[in-house]
Amino acid sequence: MQPRRVWVLVSDKKGDNGQIDTIVDALGWECERKYVHMRPEWVLGKPRYRPSLDHIDREQSDPIEAPWPDLILTVGRRPSMVALWIRQQSGNRTRIVLVGKPSGHMLDFSLVIASAENQLPPMPNYLPISLPLMRLDPEDVAAEARQWRDRLEPLSKPLIAILVGGETNPFVMNRQVARQLVAAANQVVELGGTPYVTTSRRTTPEVVEVLRNELPPQAEFFEWTEQATDNPYRALLGTADGFLVTGDSISMMVEVIYLRKPLAIFPLPVGRLGQLDQLRRSLAHWLFNPKKTSGRDALRHLAARGVFHLDYFKLLCATRDFRAFHQHLVDRGLAVWAGEDFSSSSAPLPDDLEQVVVRIKGLVS
Repeated sequence: MQPRRVWVLVSDKKGDNGQIDTIVDALGWECERKYVHMRPEWVLGKPRYRPSLDHIDREQSDPIEAPWPDLILTVGRRPSMVALWIRQQSGNRTRIVLVGKPSGHMLDFSLVIASAENQLPPMPNYLPISLPLMRLDPEDVAAEARQWRDRLEPLSKPLIAILVGGETNPFVMNRQVARQLVAAANQVVELGGTPYVTTSRRTTPEVVEVLRNELPPQAEFFEWTEQATDNPYRALLGTADGFLVTGDSISMMVEVIYLRKPLAIFPLPVGRLGQLDQLRRSLAHWLFNPKKTSGRDALRHLAARGVFHLDYFKLLCATRDFRAFHQHLVDRGLAVWAGEDFSSSSAPLPDDLEQVVVRIKGLVS
């Protein structure tokens, strides 16, 4: 049974929006898509988390007005603030499904769906899944690869895409890391191949500078800028023989995995404060991920729920453990570590989408 009115609330983040689109396609419901445009200071900045429209540009956003929806599907900090505001206007009648780690109180949402890097307590409204739900259309990737064929086909093989993300807690990305990436590119050249290095929005300037100046002449280099229109990313997804992805970028790893391409994870170092931060994340992973196969695990579940209610500052209850996620991928045969031989994975891909659909439909049945 479909609710009378379903809104899909999205922003300009294509990766986030892709997860919602995957769910909508699987539900088969008629949904009204609402785009919310952020004010300039909140495109990268984080507004104080609360039910609010103050952080969006109302003129550039779709109308947010009654009649209010029965159900909202949304993703991300900023759109979820809008969803909470809408629920207030509806007299708390609107139910909200949030994809990803909640920035606010977890129980503010009817259902929270989050992948394995997120460390969330085992509350009744939480549905853990293995991988984020973003999907790339293989036909779109193939079409992009065809457009780049004349530029990519002449390059020496193997063609290895080195996808560089950016600095994300608890990791650092500095000149030392950049030179390690240069060393990885040199190893590809020694094999007779071509390293194709791309940066992203979050790549730090010092890393870009080292890559620009020190990559071997055989390497191809794309420097991401807001003005760049000739981004090779999707063409590489359809063409490259292997991918080396920095450990901060879960979305790029997942897109490579879903296309069944060989993936190597380039782990990033942590600083002194990052070591303490990683201990916190590891503790959350241990506490919130019991196997639920023994009485001891049941006690840990009980303790996790107690921590949730006591953790006012969300030191444990709203974090991500990147390293545990990397190990998860390696253990499942979906990736290898940088420096190991690439292998084409035949491991089955986790498919949590049916379970997601069942839980959402259960909210309104």
